[in-house]
Amino acid sequence: MSVKTKLRAPSTVLVLLALCLLVSVFAISGGEYQMTPWQVLKVLFGQGEGIENMVIWQWRMPRAVAALLFGAALALSGAVFQSLTRNPLGSPDIIGFSTGAYTGALITLTVLGGGFVATSLGALTGGLLTALLVYLLAWRNGTAGFRLILVGIGISSVLASFNHFLVLRAELDVAMAAAVWGAGTLNGLTWQSVTPVGILVVLVSALLLANSSQLRMLQLGDDLCRALGMRVERTKLLLVVLAVFLVAAVTSLAGPIAFVALVAPQIARRLAGSAGLQLVPTALVGALLLASSDLLAQRLFAPVQLPVGVVTVCFGGLYLIYLLNRRTTKV
Repeated sequence: MSVKTKLRAPSTVLVLLALCLLVSVFAISGGEYQMTPWQVLKVLFGQGEGIENMVIWQWRMPRAVAALLFGAALALSGAVFQSLTRNPLGSPDIIGFSTGAYTGALITLTVLGGGFVATSLGALTGGLLTALLVYLLAWRNGTAGFRLILVGIGISSVLASFNHFLVLRAELDVAMAAAVWGAGTLNGLTWQSVTPVGILVVLVSALLLANSSQLRMLQLGDDLCRALGMRVERTKLLLVVLAVFLVAAVTSLAGPIAFVALVAPQIARRLAGSAGLQLVPTALVGALLLASSDLLAQRLFAPVQLPVGVVTVCFGGLYLIYLLNRRTTKV
């Protein structure tokens, strides 16, 4: 490996960190109370005035932090599933785990009338149960990646229909809130809601990064990993559970945000100049994608704010068309 290749990943990380900071500053500066990026930086370094401190730290910072954390979480989850399935379409929103988490949250919200904590637990439960169901249905002396994707797509379609049924049967105010939330939105987030979910995301992400060596080994193939003494199915199950926790945690607060998990690992692999797994660049690309999408969601039709999921679907759909077209051309 050349020196240039070795330095490319660290350089990519530094550039992505700078871009994440830049996009976040521009996102925080917008709104009804307009500020310049320089004013935002002054507040961040403790030199702001009273009203500026309140607007940034209490009103806008929770949303900016959530965009970065949730984007990184979705990207890491996508990297896990794409690595395990060895398929660029192996994303939690395509396999159905995001839809399952949304189903769990919807049942808690519309049927049981639960609050924030109950809805979050419902999303976690729904995501894990969906993962378990897909895993069991795809099991044939092991879990082949392509079979996992096909089963996941089928389960996702069934759950999506059930979700529409739940929304149609709910009371009008609950149905409207569920429909907006179902598009994936960061609107109205506060520290009270972001903090517990953010802590969970950070802890699970740390566990996932700690197991990154096992994830890289799995790319060598199941047979070779078994020969090296790895308990392959047990390791896969652990990684799937961690990835589902990330998706469910994000969905419990922001709703199902599509395509970040699909796109980020592919972009990170190209930027880092490596065919292998690059978790840190992947997390930063995911953070940058969601933060940039949220910036567009705030500014495109201001003062009306779009759900961020609308923007990610537009970009993700175009990327999915490109990906499918490229694979078809190769065939």
